[in-house]
Amino acid sequence: MKTEFGKIVIVLLLITKLFLISCKDSKNKTASHGSSIWPVSSLISEGIDTLVIDSINQDLTSGKYGLIDHVLVIRNGNLVIDNSYKHNYDSISQKYDTTNFQFNYDHPSWHPYYKNTDLHTLQSVTKSITSLLVGIAVDEGFISSVDMKVMKLFNDYSIRLKDSLKDSISLEDLLTMRGGIKWDEWSTDYDSPENSCFILENSKNWIEYVFTQPMDTIPGTKFVYNGGLPVLLGEVIRIKTGKRIDKWAEEKLFKPLDIKDYYWKVSPNGEIDTEGGLYLSIYDFAKIGQLILNGGIWQGERIISEEWVIKSTSYIAKIDNNHGYGYLWWLGNYKNGTFNLLMANGFGDQYLFIDYKNNLLTVTNGWNIHDTPEKKVRFDLPYRLARSINKKTN
Repeated sequence: MKTEFGKIVIVLLLITKLFLISCKDSKNKTASHGSSIWPVSSLISEGIDTLVIDSINQDLTSGKYGLIDHVLVIRNGNLVIDNSYKHNYDSISQKYDTTNFQFNYDHPSWHPYYKNTDLHTLQSVTKSITSLLVGIAVDEGFISSVDMKVMKLFNDYSIRLKDSLKDSISLEDLLTMRGGIKWDEWSTDYDSPENSCFILENSKNWIEYVFTQPMDTIPGTKFVYNGGLPVLLGEVIRIKTGKRIDKWAEEKLFKPLDIKDYYWKVSPNGEIDTEGGLYLSIYDFAKIGQLILNGGIWQGERIISEEWVIKSTSYIAKIDNNHGYGYLWWLGNYKNGTFNLLMANGFGDQYLFIDYKNNLLTVTNGWNIHDTPEKKVRFDLPYRLARSINKKTN
């Protein structure tokens, strides 16, 4: 009887392990790559309800979350879920405009994967990574303070525009989406000719376009989501450090994180697309989240100061009753006077969900840009995962 019971236990453990680190129809990389970065653990060992995870995986596999490409879940620094879901984007894209242009989100060579590699577009998560790069420049003394007025770095625009409101824009105003510049990329579709970000991505000189938009509020007073502000931050990095932001990232962030492969879009005028142009593999993407969860430390090495991590991920600007904003980082799940979830968000369901309370990191890549799925990743997945944790054992 004991022998039979032992066999059953062994079989169940093997099945569980196969499920945990599965990679269904994986694209380009196998799950073993993740296990070379993080120790592999089981859901049970990390106090996570396997039935809840099974239900989530069924919903992902059946398409209830739409076009999700990959999901990683890391708890207590251990990899517990590594699942990818293959979609034929060559076929899916055919019913849309497939003009070969790097900002055409329907061209399969550009989105969601970069030219058949495992580099996946991060979209606006690029902004959160830009915040880290600004923080490193502050840490190293290249930027004296976030109170610095940015227009003095762009004297030609300051002299030509002669706008006292623009002259009062600080670095912190750019980081918190409170630049005061008139901008609208939320009330229209992303590909609308009236969308400010669409116009930006189709313009030849991005900095010129941003600076020549009129002011509509006093800087530092109102949150208005503006993809042009991170573009200015990229130029601030270049001016203050002497290095284009992609080279700054290679030296100060990517190399310490052992990120060897990436792609970063460049505008026609040579600006690096810091509003949404970075591509990383899912595993390198997850390293960014782990770095933040660890307070700026990666594998024992401090890459960015804890002071910057805390400040940049703290509540500074109000978005609505449920969401706040830090330095290009989102805060959500507002309950009892506290935000319980830190997020980096990107168009199409690129997410870092950082749950400090449960020491839980969830990472997703997807490409839901046309159809609205039955379940939305942002408003469902991190909360289901949080509820799956056994509070008695943690």
